Amino acid sequence: MRLLVLGGTEFVGRAVVEAALGRGWEVTVFHRGRHAPPPGVRTLRGDRTAPDGLAALADGTWDAVVDTWSAAPHAVRDTARLLRDRAGRYVYVSSCSVYAWAPPAGYTEDAPLVEGASADAGQTDYARDKRGAELAVLDAFGADRSVLVRSGLILGPYENIGRLPWWLNRVARGGPVLAPGPRDLPLQYVDVRDLTDWVLGAVERELSGPYNLVSPPGHTTMGALLEACVTATGGPAELRWTAPDDVLAAGVEPWTQLPVWTPPGSDLHDALHGADVSRALATGLSCRPAGDTVTDTWTWLRDIGGTAPRRPDRPPVGLDPETEAKVLAAGGTAPGEGVPGTTS
Repeated sequence: MRLLVLGGTEFVGRAVVEAALGRGWEVTVFHRGRHAPPPGVRTLRGDRTAPDGLAALADGTWDAVVDTWSAAPHAVRDTARLLRDRAGRYVYVSSCSVYAWAPPAGYTEDAPLVEGASADAGQTDYARDKRGAELAVLDAFGADRSVLVRSGLILGPYENIGRLPWWLNRVARGGPVLAPGPRDLPLQYVDVRDLTDWVLGAVERELSGPYNLVSPPGHTTMGALLEACVTATGGPAELRWTAPDDVLAAGVEPWTQLPVWTPPGSDLHDALHGADVSRALATGLSCRPAGDTVTDTWTWLRDIGGTAPRRPDRPPVGLDPETEAKVLAAGGTAPGEGVPGTTS
């Protein structure tokens, strides 16, 4: 297979490149040169936001293109139009954010989509940018040669958002850790390597259409995830399970200040941890245990010195120590969540 990856040097793109090389594919990476691509690829340089920035893609043919762009849709429009007669399939890594807010738990690929998106637009907001890019791909490649990967929460090695790395570093620091309950809160995410394996399989099987690409709801729980962090880091952390109402009453923001976590029963939880993924599972999606994702991310994080790379276009995540200490001092362990100072 001849694969063109647009980007290919960070997180999802890099995981795609490494997995494709592992399958013996011929991989071309088109990027701006800000980060070194994995060894073994053919490199093309260009900036999709600059005039004549696609010049390096004027020649060449590929079996498939993988694109993870999340800014102005017109960049995807221009690239897809340039490649439509020289690439067999266009795989666009989109997002479940393209669904009209707030999608109910159990939403499928047929759920209503966000309005106001355009393939010709400049950068607006994340949901419309992703949907606009989907429209750009569909316009150039048609429904039969487009794969729209509507990913949810993505975790694993190379993460450059900082969610799982923040929890790992916080747990490794030890001491009492604010653990937002309930402990059995179901979570839905996808390991970047499982996403990648599905994407490459979709290329091989010539799939098309939209797919919610995330683990089944309840693949793990908040308790299992944080306990895996304790096990992986080997630190003296004490998970202090705290009731959701106490967390919210303290003004702590779900998802951003406490990454991954969203209050049970909220629109946010249904949208981020409640997608129906039957279609992806039926076409080969396989999800590794949460413990493997956590352990491998910790190994990678230590290998790079403990500080994860962070995308400059995304806000920092995590709770500052002062706020955490105040919440812990004000509250106790949630009923039925164990004894303060333990992980049980």
